[in-house]
Formats: sequence, C-alpha cells, structure tokens
Amino acid sequence: VSFFSTSSELSNKQRFEYFLRTVPSDKSQASAMVEIVKKLNWTYVSIIYEESIYGIRAFNDLEELLDQNDICIAIKERLTKDSGIGLESAYDNIVKKLVSKQNARGVIVFGSDQEVALLMKAIKRNNATGLFTWIGSDGWSARSLVFAGNELQVEGTLSVQPAANPVPGFDDYFLSLTPKTNWRNPWFIEYWEHYFKCKWPDSTVTPYNLNYATYVSMHNGYEPEGQLQFVSDAVLAFAYGLRDMHNKLCPNGYRGVCPAMKDSDGSVLLNYLRDVSFQGLDNHEFHFATDGDGPARYRIIHYKQLSEGQFDWIKVGEYKDGNLELNLSEVQFHLSEAIIPTSVCSQPCERGQVKAYLEGEKCCFHCLNCTRYQVLISETQCIDCPDGYLPDTEKMNCEPIPEEYMRPDSVWGISALLFSWTGIFVTLFVMFVFIKYNDTPVVRASGRELCFVLLAGILMCYAMTFILVQKPSDYLCGAQKAGIGFCFSVVYSAILTKTNRISRIFKAGKQSARRPSFISPKSQLLICGGLSMIQIFIVVVWLAFSPPKAIHFYPTREDNHLVCEASINAGYFVAFLYPIFLIVVCTVYAVLTRKIPEAFNESKYIGFTMYTTCIIWLAFVPIYFTSSQSNHIALNLTTMSVSISLSATVTLLCLFTPKIYIIILHPEKNVRQSMMPHNKYGTLKNNTQMTATATLATTSSIRVESATQSDGTIFSILLYVMCLVM
Repeated sequence: VSFFSTSSELSNKQRFEYFLRTVPSDKSQASAMVEIVKKLNWTYVSIIYEESIYGIRAFNDLEELLDQNDICIAIKERLTKDSGIGLESAYDNIVKKLVSKQNARGVIVFGSDQEVALLMKAIKRNNATGLFTWIGSDGWSARSLVFAGNELQVEGTLSVQPAANPVPGFDDYFLSLTPKTNWRNPWFIEYWEHYFKCKWPDSTVTPYNLNYATYVSMHNGYEPEGQLQFVSDAVLAFAYGLRDMHNKLCPNGYRGVCPAMKDSDGSVLLNYLRDVSFQGLDNHEFHFATDGDGPARYRIIHYKQLSEGQFDWIKVGEYKDGNLELNLSEVQFHLSEAIIPTSVCSQPCERGQVKAYLEGEKCCFHCLNCTRYQVLISETQCIDCPDGYLPDTEKMNCEPIPEEYMRPDSVWGISALLFSWTGIFVTLFVMFVFIKYNDTPVVRASGRELCFVLLAGILMCYAMTFILVQKPSDYLCGAQKAGIGFCFSVVYSAILTKTNRISRIFKAGKQSARRPSFISPKSQLLICGGLSMIQIFIVVVWLAFSPPKAIHFYPTREDNHLVCEASINAGYFVAFLYPIFLIVVCTVYAVLTRKIPEAFNESKYIGFTMYTTCIIWLAFVPIYFTSSQSNHIALNLTTMSVSISLSATVTLLCLFTPKIYIIILHPEKNVRQSMMPHNKYGTLKNNTQMTATATLATTSSIRVESATQSDGTIFSILLYVMCLVM
C-alpha cells in the first residue's frame, strides 16, 4: 500500500494487481486541472510537462480529458532534464513557442520544481512575465525553489495538491524521539546522523551531540511533511484489513494468527484491504476507490500577491470525487486585478454567424455571416429558409411570411367591386326595362330571347369580380377557371348568333325570296346554347386534367402570395381561347354585315361592340400576362376583373343603349310600321335587299321606325366614340 506513488500507470490492475495506494492517481489530478480550465471558460490551452514517466503519463491523461471536453491544445512541449550548455536555449525556445500562441494564455504545467524553476527563469529572460496564467501540478506548486526570485512570473498560478490534513499529536510524538528512546526503528539513527551531521558512538568520528544536548525541534530546521496523513492511512489500512481478515477466518476470541490465516495467500488479504473503511487519524473517512486508488480529494491553492511585493499561497477551493468548488472572488491573477484572462483561439461568433474552422484546428475559426435569407442550423452550417419563410432577427429560425392575397376591402378590390356593382345595377335596370316593355316593338324587334341571354352573360361577367377578389381556395379557383371563360362564351355566342342570322338572311336574299332555315327564336336559342356548351366541354376537360389549386407564389424571396395556380402559369389562357375565337368570328361577321341597309342599325352596333372589344383585349392580354409573373398580384387580378367588366360594359352600352334611348326618351318611335316603306329606305339597289329586309322584319315579328339616316349616322358615331372611351 503506497502513500506517495501517484502515477496513473499504477492503476492498471492487469500489471499491478496487488498495488494499492492511499493517495489519488495523477489521472484524478489531471481531471481536477481540466475542471479548473472549464471553470475559467478556457477552450485553448498549452501543456508543458516534464520528460519523465510522471510527466509523460500525466500529459497523456490531460490530452485525453481535454479532447473529451472539446478543449484544444495550442502548444505541447516537454521540459528536458538534460544538463548542459543548451539547456537555457531549450527553455527559451519553449517560451518563444508559447508567445507565438498568445491567445492560449492558459498553460498547464505538469512537472517537478527543478524544471519549472528553469521555465520561470526563461519567462523572465524573454520578457514574457504576465502573459500567461499557470495551472500547476502538485510536483512544483508551493515549492520555494520555483517561486523564490520568480514571484512575478508565478503570480496568479492555480495549483492542485492532494488534500491532506495534519495528524493530531504526531509532531509532539516525533519531536520527543531520540536514538535511545526509539531503538525499535532501525532507520531513526540514520535520520538522526543526517539531520545533525554527526555519527553515532559506534562510528569512528562523532563531531558533536554525543550527549544529546540538542534535540530535533522547530527551531533547528524541523519541517513536518504535509502529507503524513497518507502514511498513517496506509498503516491503518493494513491494520483494519488484518483485523477484518482475522475476524472472518479465526474463531471468536482467538488470539494471534490462526491456522486459516497462515494458509491464506496474498489474494485473500488483498480482498480485505480493498474493502476496508475507517476513520483516519485526521478524523476523515477513508476507503479505497474501485481501482485501488485513494479518494480523489484535492486542495486548490493560488499564488496571490496580497500587497505590493507580498506573495503567498492561499486555498481557494477543493476538488472532491469529480466535483470542483472554486471561489473565484478570492482569485487575483495580478495585483488589484480580478479579471479572469481569456484563453480561447477565437472569440465567440455573434448571432447569425457561422464558424469556418481553420484547417487542422477545431478551436480556431473565422466568423462568417449567414446570407440574408439563411439561418444557422449548427455552428458550422447555414441553410436557406424555404420559400415563404424569412430568418428571424437572430438568424436562428425561419418564420413564415404573412400571406398576401387579393382582399375585397383593399383599394384594388374596392375599385373593381365598385365598377362591377355599377355594371350590375345598369344591367338589372336594362333587364327591368326589357321585361316591362317586353311586348313593345323595340324589344320584340331586337330578338328579345337572345337579348335576355346576352344580358344574363353580361351579368355573369360583372359577377366574376366577386369571385376574383376573394381569398383563394381550391373551390374558388375552380369557380374562376369555369366562370371567366363561360361568361364570355355566353355573351359572344349570343352576339355571334345575332350576326350570323343577319348575315344569312341577307345572303339568302341575294339568291331567292325563300326564307333561310334556323332563324326562328327557338333555333337561335339552340344555336347559342350549343356554342356555349363547347366552352363547358373545354372547362370540364381542363378541370379533369388540371384540377384547380390554391398555391403559394413567391415572385421574390420576401413575398408570399396566395393565388390560384392558373393565374401565374398562363392557365387562364385556356379559358380565354374559345371566347377569343368567338370574338374573332363575331368581328368578321360584323365586317361582312357592315353594308346592310341603314334601317337595320343592329349590325352597326354589333360592329362597334366587336371593334371596341378587340381593342380592349389587345390591351388586356399583354398587361395580364406581364403582371401575372410580378409580385403585384392585386394589379393582376384587378386587370382581369376590370377587363371582364369593361368588355361587358362595352357590350351593354353599344347594343342596349340605343334601344333604351328609344324606349325611355322617344316612346313615340316605339310603334308598328309597314314592313318596307319606300321613303325610309330610299332607293333599294335591287330586289335582293328588299327580299332580305322583308325576311328580317318577318322573323323579328315587327320593325321599328328608325330615325332619319342623318340622325342614325350621328348617333352611331357618338356611340362608337363613347365605347372607345370606355
């Protein structure tokens, strides 16, 4: 049972099965040192160790523990024991290496007092005093050889020493011993001769102290060993181990060594020694650790300048069974300076910065900013926030961007809705007038069945605004897909049916007086319905292959728009294809019927409608598709809404204003008249026009007396200008 051997190598029970000790292992001392480093928040330190089994083994333990705690080693150097001319140069080189890593201000020194004393002298020679803070081992701390003459260099040291308490009564007992009274100790005479520089009487030379005139005392150089507790614990461990072995193996009351004890080998005694537990002479409980080492108890001492030029070692903490208690308020690294030195390779990065480690270094790094749209997911990696998210102020989390969508209470929404409400009221007014005057010549002559279909289509066009300005959803997007094309199809199917009827009547009139087929009101409704059904078929197929979806659209990294998918990928163009085709055909018929006699101004009004509609759509298409890829979704939807409403308004004004004008303001003209009064048509060029006129009048049931040719021309021009302005 050793009381001073601390090498951690002795804890290897495969090699040293029968070795026990009352002192803790150097590995426990290394653990205490690492805990001090952690307490000081150091992450970058240097290690200086002596070139011996004691130092090398301690360095290996330190290196392992530091790595486990993510603490990096800046410099690791051995203190050579060789003597000679190159010794000072070797220590100077160590100091220069330490200075080259000034960020590593914390230095762990594991060595003996002689080597560490030489290191402190090298610090003084190289003007490095105050640059470093030392963490010292028990091999050199509190040793006068180190700090004598090197006080400023050693100042601020924190050191680890095994916790040993004085053994009460030992000094009084030891100081009372002489060679005559302590004859049972064969080594005491040798100690006496060495202490007094004399020889015992049996020796040939006895310079002095033959009559014991001088005794060992505090006044003539006696200095008690501070760690006698471990010696007494070792002796008591054997005593208690033998007692327990005797009590177990020998009969009760048996005195001396019984036969069972004599037959036992060392392994039996070893087991009893491992299990001993007793109160030592210092009144502290003692027991061996599982690996046969003494309890890991250390005192943390600190070399402090108490006043100018006055230094002393003071206790500032303790380490016991893996727990460190360190009173930092008592720690002073330099006179009147309580600030803890920093020992880190790189300062901590700020919020939102990533560490870019230097090659071969795990504690040295540069701090780089994450980009504008990135967050920190680890200390070494930034990632982009997904679309629809932006980093928070600390660049730690991605936060969702609030959704933006067309709102009915926005300026854009209110403007579009106001336009639509106005159109709805006007349309309802026209419908009311047509219903009220349903049997009057003007209404009957207009083809009232198709007029009501046309008004219904116009009403749907205005109603589309209410769907376009609502918050998008899958169902709402489906309504938009189906509605925007269907409302136009109803309007232009009715107009196409009208123009086709007029064209066929006058074309047939050139060939014969026979009435063309499919010009009755019922036939006209069937034709109009059939044309509208084509759009319904297109919409059904489109919805089947491309189901409506409300999606988030991100035109820029800082936008999050909730839109219908079709509004941003030119999908609505599918809905407009058929209406555009109808517009083109209607416009062609409007051109073809432009020379019909002036008495039938309906063809001219249809022409005005289609010309103006073409202008509106030529302006709408590029504006819509340009804005659909921008971040101004409100402008995009408002453009579509206003274009739909504007097309409906043009149709409403150009086709129905002349009729409402006659019905409301000139009821005297809303009367029956002969089918072909000569004075109204002037000179018809031939019988073909007369036949067509008669057929048109017959299928319309009635013809209305129109204004004079000049009045009709003036009104037509004014109406066309008004439609263009719209």
